[in-house]
Amino acid sequence: MLKLHKREKLCSQTAIDALFAGNGAKGALAFPLRVIFRQRTDGALGVRFFISVPKKKLRKAVDRVTMRRRIREAYRLNRNLLPDGADFDVAFIYVAAETLPYARVESAVKRLLPKLSSEDESAE
Repeated sequence: MLKLHKREKLCSQTAIDALFAGNGAKGALAFPLRVIFRQRTDGALGVRFFISVPKKKLRKAVDRVTMRRRIREAYRLNRNLLPDGADFDVAFIYVAAETLPYARVESAVKRLLPKLSSEDESAE
């Protein structure tokens, strides 16, 4: 099933702060997205993610929401590229200064998701 569940959202401020604190966090860039991810140690399984589209890059709220939806949809359709037992916290950060078509965002997500799984295997 391709539905996104509430448990897949990263909404805890503590977890977000830990992700950006740099303790074991890694990053990758595939224009127009930058991803920061961190292996979770709390024992919970599954990938939790959040999306950030900075106001500094896209001034209009309509454009920010559009890009957030495109990133979310690209992730939802391509999250099968991650291994089944993965347990990460992931932040997708939009870095382009203009709205880009969905195909461009999806190709970036497809390039970034395998990097997460390869980092998972190298950590073990």
